[in-house]
Amino acid sequence: MLKMKKTLCLVGSALALTLIASNSFAFDKKVTVSAIAGTTGFGADASWRFHENLAVTARYTDGLDLDTDFDEDGVNYNADFGMKASSVKMDYFPFGGRFFLSAGIMMPDIEANVVGTPDDGSTYEINDNTYTATEIGSVVGSATVSDGTQPYVGLGWRSSHQSGLSFFSEFGVVATNVDVSLSTTRNLEALNPQLQEDIRAEEQSLKDDIDKLPVFPVAVLGVSYTF
Repeated sequence: MLKMKKTLCLVGSALALTLIASNSFAFDKKVTVSAIAGTTGFGADASWRFHENLAVTARYTDGLDLDTDFDEDGVNYNADFGMKASSVKMDYFPFGGRFFLSAGIMMPDIEANVVGTPDDGSTYEINDNTYTATEIGSVVGSATVSDGTQPYVGLGWRSSHQSGLSFFSEFGVVATNVDVSLSTTRNLEALNPQLQEDIRAEEQSLKDDIDKLPVFPVAVLGVSYTF
């Protein structure tokens, strides 16, 4: 009797493994290419759905510029942001259809060239100290929102399980690593330690303002074709 039970268990295990293997081999692996546009620019991605529930996707976007103005303690800043990013991620389709959850790494380059001028046209107030535009010229520098290699998570909808043309969308977030670097066009801070200290304080103030959001939103829309 014990021998029969062992035999039945072995047969059951073999059948289960056979079913798993047959389901795995039965899935028709597909490749999807997409033309996309979103908050990190315009570009394309390619996705290989090698399993009913899994796919690996590579993406590159570039070419989006955003010009914005903001005030900081009496200084009017113009920031010209450039957006580009590449990513590699794993997509998990929990129901085997269009909906997926995504996790991976992104290599963003979200940075702005910054130019600051006094609100009143003649005097700056930097770290509670007053300087004239004649003395220091303009405040210039760069503001980085996210760069390097950062973690990414998201969710989306992609018809990579069936051949043909379809629409594609994805929404996610990438971690930020904010950095701000400022100087003056007349380089007066090289001769004035107080101004140098004030410029460093202004950098920190801008960084704190940008760093209030620990992630950068990634929204992508596109047209896909699955082979």
